[in-house]
Amino acid sequence: MRMPWRKRNIAGTIVLTLTWCVVNGFGADKEVQVEWKDGVRLETRDKSVRFRFGGRIHYDWAAMSQDSGVRQRLGALQDGTEARRARLYFSGALHEQVEFKVQYDFAGGTTKLKDVYLGLAGIPYLGKIRVGHMKEPFSLEEMTSSNNVTFLERALPNAFAPSRNTGLMISNHAKERVSWGMGVFLDTNDLGVDQGDGEFNFTGRLTGTPWQAEKGKDMVHLGLGYSYRSPSEPGFRYRQRPEAHLAPRFVDTGTLRMQSAHLVGPEFALVHGPASVQAEYIRAGLNPVAPNANSNFHGYYLLGSYFLTGERRNYRASSGQFRGIKPRRDFNIRQGGMGAWEVAVRYSSLDLNHRSVSGGRLNDFTAGLNWYLNPNARLMWNYIRAERDDLGKADVFQMRFQVNF
Repeated sequence: MRMPWRKRNIAGTIVLTLTWCVVNGFGADKEVQVEWKDGVRLETRDKSVRFRFGGRIHYDWAAMSQDSGVRQRLGALQDGTEARRARLYFSGALHEQVEFKVQYDFAGGTTKLKDVYLGLAGIPYLGKIRVGHMKEPFSLEEMTSSNNVTFLERALPNAFAPSRNTGLMISNHAKERVSWGMGVFLDTNDLGVDQGDGEFNFTGRLTGTPWQAEKGKDMVHLGLGYSYRSPSEPGFRYRQRPEAHLAPRFVDTGTLRMQSAHLVGPEFALVHGPASVQAEYIRAGLNPVAPNANSNFHGYYLLGSYFLTGERRNYRASSGQFRGIKPRRDFNIRQGGMGAWEVAVRYSSLDLNHRSVSGGRLNDFTAGLNWYLNPNARLMWNYIRAERDDLGKADVFQMRFQVNF
């Protein structure tokens, strides 16, 4: 097998060696092409076998201050820095219809399982079937990669989103206008492990774009997510930070003895040229073990963004999520490129008070500035004014250096 490679280095040698072993392991005498497309990609000429290597580094800094009420209840907020995410992944497709992905996060000195799944693609009527550890289909902001969200952290209602668990999911789309996904999942830990007589969770999401223009670049997104949660041991806990991962949690229900929960989340987004608007509302209804002790919590956010350099947010209708930004001109001093600049504001609210539960009510106003140097690097600045109703206010300024490939 001939292996073309323009720039020889250790990483390239490893990639080609692995690919040669895998391809020849299947008995295929096919030439492998190597290219860079926002990451290292390898594929056979007939595209029946494809691989991709990648990762991300999100490095954060934060400075914080607070009112006396916040200090008395939560202690003094500490300035700090952290590797928010440090991930590597390997994904691909084997003989067209079999797909896989393995992704681990090494931030914080511990190894966490993110995506580890196998799948079948191109199944008539069903689309894709995946089995493993992956995101449950719920919430526009949760389904959008952390590489591509507008602010450093997702909004306050993300406290309700189930995120990643282990299960089976079916997803499909129609004519690049409608997408849907549904699955059955078990609550698992950071290594995808569940032990005991676990009950299953059922989660589904439907999205559509009732209006499109400019070949789909301008659009209106509508979506609805639903999840039924039923843990093996009755108990739910919702808590949240003020959209700053280095800050402590400002609101917390504690563990509630509830046997099941219903999550409902309508979604909206509009992209028109360099301007965009996005909003979600999530309601969590908890059913108690004891009668007449149910609880209802909710949260919402509204954000707006504008690209000063003329780009627009990149939406993929087939999966109902936003993708990365490609600047019109990458940052390059010698060639006069300045990258892409985006300004954004967001208001979000989370209410964890209901009946005898006093988890707290938190409201955040966030202003952001994003500098996309190229499709693989971004600098972010956020200012957050967080207010917990019964305690007071806190101010957070944070910054992120981001590289993803």
